[in-house]
Amino acid sequence: MSVNLEDSFAVNYKNSIPYLTIPAFTQTEKVTHAFTTRLGGVSKGCYVSLNLGLHVGDDLSAVAENRMRICEVLNVNIENMVCAEQVHGDKVMLVTSEHLGCGALSLDSVIQGTDALITAEKNVVLSSYYADCVPLFFLDPVNTVVALAHAGWRGTAKRIGVKVVENMVSIFGSEPKNMLVGIGPSIGSCCYSVDEDVKDCFDGAYESKVFKYKSGRWMLDLKKANKYMLLDAGIEEKNITVSNICTCCKSDVFFSYRASKITGRMASFIAIKGC
Repeated sequence: MSVNLEDSFAVNYKNSIPYLTIPAFTQTEKVTHAFTTRLGGVSKGCYVSLNLGLHVGDDLSAVAENRMRICEVLNVNIENMVCAEQVHGDKVMLVTSEHLGCGALSLDSVIQGTDALITAEKNVVLSSYYADCVPLFFLDPVNTVVALAHAGWRGTAKRIGVKVVENMVSIFGSEPKNMLVGIGPSIGSCCYSVDEDVKDCFDGAYESKVFKYKSGRWMLDLKKANKYMLLDAGIEEKNITVSNICTCCKSDVFFSYRASKITGRMASFIAIKGC
């Protein structure tokens, strides 16, 4: 299986499953990480084929098989996965080994009401789920701390990425200048039209930078909004990798809520390598 994607994220293949990685993260050799596509799984219908979301109405046995497939690709244990109930908020959760398996195969055990996960423990597999929202990856290679954040427009307006940075600083003594960040595939400003009330939720300092008016609607660049906020938080521009992929434009390769409404979910994964 081959996909035609030219991007700052690297495209990889294993077991006929394509997935994306961040070159700067890979070069540290400290983490296993990935952002998936919709290709290479067993789900049917509108969820074809690598749907990794348990909450979207897909057959749960298919989702379990898909999750086991991607864990095999990444050479991680599905029992070490940690998943959160994403609510488009800004809550950041510190994850430890006591959370292993939360939400891995059932929504009953998912971490409630949380959109960002942080850990400094080896072999804890953080995961987060997407169909147009922005996946944020964080790595402090000095203190060996990792995080994921799910940033839709609400989470972005609430500066969830900045709050992850602040938590990494306060809990682990991370320095923003040392952090690496990946801003993954999401809906682009080419496709993401929003109303005036959404624009009004953003700090006025960002409005002219991330909104453009077109055909009576405001077009929002969520990736750019997150990047500007992270720069203001002290992340160095050279340490931020931004995907140029629009998931709505490429809905043949990625799940897109804006394109399809009823659809599956891609996932981001990150884990600190163990011994």
